[in-house]
Amino acid sequence: MMELRTASPEQVELVYERDMKSAFPPAELKPLANIQSMCRDGWYRPLCLFDGEEIAGECFLWLGHPGWALLDYLCVAAGLRNQGLGAVMLEELRRAERETVVLGESEAPEHAPDPPMAERRLGFYARNGLRTAGYDTDIFGVHYKTLYLAPGPVDDEALMAEHRFIYQNRFPRRKYEQFVRIPRDPAAGPLPRVPWDES
Repeated sequence: MMELRTASPEQVELVYERDMKSAFPPAELKPLANIQSMCRDGWYRPLCLFDGEEIAGECFLWLGHPGWALLDYLCVAAGLRNQGLGAVMLEELRRAERETVVLGESEAPEHAPDPPMAERRLGFYARNGLRTAGYDTDIFGVHYKTLYLAPGPVDDEALMAEHRFIYQNRFPRRKYEQFVRIPRDPAAGPLPRVPWDES
């Protein structure tokens, strides 16, 4: 039976190297050292889907105020994709975090390098119960649609305030102002894409 549980530092390194480096472009992937530091600081919950002792996928949460989190990464092991495991992880996440509003970011098709893939991702999240917020973001040059998992609708102003806090709590003010737009100005073009950098 598969279950979602917190991964050890060694398991986080394993799935980062095995799954995440090939699944996410540099502008979307935090360095492993940053993820490990956030785990140590108590602001990150690296959940993995275990099939016995084997890891079938990962579902990493970036934590905000109590009751709020950002779904930072959702990834299925390469050899197990297209078997419904992403949906399994989201359902397990819904059960485990029923008192938490989980924000999500999915690349906007209009600025994505692969628009059909971006559309499919949005469709996947919609089929699995995530709602679309009324604002987009621009993070390190990537234009995202904002999604969220919650028992009912949540006001956009509350979503934006908590979304901002998650980033502001981690980044120096200069870095936040340079690379993070919450919300994104619809009249503005996307920022230049750059690799993730918290320094």
